[in-house]
Formats: sequence, C-alpha cells, structure tokens
Amino acid sequence: MTKQNKALGKGLGALITDANKIENEVVGFIKEIDIDTIDFNPYQPRTEINEDSINALTKSIKAIGIIQPITVTKKDDTNNSFILISGERRLRAARKAGLKTIPAYIKVANKQNLMEMALVENIQREDLDPIAIGLGYQKLINEFNLKQEELSQRVGKSRSSIANFLRLLKLPAKIQLGLKQKKITMGHARAIINIADTETQLMIYDQILHYDLSVRKVEEIVRKYANNKSINKDKNPKNQTNNYKKLQEELSRFFDTKINFTRNNKGRGKIVI
Repeated sequence: MTKQNKALGKGLGALITDANKIENEVVGFIKEIDIDTIDFNPYQPRTEINEDSINALTKSIKAIGIIQPITVTKKDDTNNSFILISGERRLRAARKAGLKTIPAYIKVANKQNLMEMALVENIQREDLDPIAIGLGYQKLINEFNLKQEELSQRVGKSRSSIANFLRLLKLPAKIQLGLKQKKITMGHARAIINIADTETQLMIYDQILHYDLSVRKVEEIVRKYANNKSINKDKNPKNQTNNYKKLQEELSRFFDTKINFTRNNKGRGKIVI
C-alpha cells in the first residue's frame, strides 16, 4: 500500500487500489485544482452536516491552510471537472474560507467505487448514524445486485454487522428518526426490532424516552414480552391467565404504570398503557 493510501485509511485505500486495478490506470498524484470544478459525491450516505464543525474547520483553514488533501476522481476524460471521493467537510470549509484552489489526490473510480468509498470513509470516521449506514448498504445491494457476503468483503465489515444495520430499516419511521437524532442508541433499536408488532415497538420507544431506560432494561422487557409465544402455546386456559397476569405485573413495575394486553383471533398481541 502506498503512503498516500495509508493516509486515507486501510479500508478506503484498499478500495481505491482496487478501483485503479479495475480501470487499469493509475492517476495517483496530488495537484492543486480549482475548487469550483469539484462536484460533491452524489452517492454520499451522509445527509446532514454539522455547521458548527464546518465553521471550526473554516477558522483552522484560514489560519494554517489545508493539512490533508481531499480525494477526487475525474468526472470525464477531460481534466476540467472532478467528483469528490472523500473530504466533504474540508471542501465545504475551504469554500467558506474563500479558497480558490485546494490540494487533492486524483484517483480513478467508477460508480460502485464512489458509493463504496463514501460509505467506508464515513464508517471509519464513526460519525455516520446507523440509519444512514443501513441505507448506504441497502443502496449498494440494490444498485449492484450484491449479496450480503459480497458487500461484507467490499466494505470490510462482517456479514452479521451488515445484517444488523439492514434490519434497522424495518423499524417504524418515528424510531428511525429517533435513532438518527441520537435519542436512542443502536442497542435500544436492536432490542426493539425483535418485537413484530409496530404499535408495541412504538410504545416501548416512547417509554425509553420518558423513563430514560437503559439498553439492558429494554432487552429484559423484550424478553419478557416474548414470553407471549410460550404462553400462547400453553393450551391450559388457567395457565395462560396466570402467565399473562405475571408478565403484566412485571412490565407494570418496569414502566411504573398500569399495563394491559390485547390479543386478536390469531393470538398475536400488543401492550397497551
């Protein structure tokens, strides 16, 4: 791996190297390019930019300039236009600081590489929210007909990790938004996803916010709620009544409020406060 690729991080550098091999061409040099000729990556998974961090970076750039070059690829066969691969915050701050040119690594990348590189860079920075990561994975799978195992190899994440992020996309929109806004953690969301009933998922989500429940408490609540399955399998009506009453009392203590159960004709139920 070259010194330039090390600066980008192991995963991203590996993807860039792979892209160069695919295209059978290595551009691989640093050049000062016109800042107005660079377009943002259309496959960037990040949908929100922290303006405070951009302002802080703008002040730094005004004081000491750009420390680490951004990475771009040629938009077409000419040398007059580029697409950003990595360094969106640096590019935004440089424009805000009034720079006319910016140092950039120029690399070869196709559409799939652009999507992968943008996703990997943000994951490595660990500041991309779980829903954006899940959507990024889903887009790569859909766009290029990849299997989870193939995607795992491309982005350097385990198949189980990818599956966990994709499962989050099945949660109700309200819970997904709460996860994006960091009202709950991924641990909370992974516990909630184990409940099939949407209304109950939303009820537990509301209780997490109201009572500031820990992940461990939510996992315990979900396990107790899952006892409904074993209760439904018990054909003895007396046992069912006693089991439901016990579970109802335990959940009422958790939420510090009265809990009721409702069930439909198929035996599926939900928690009602």
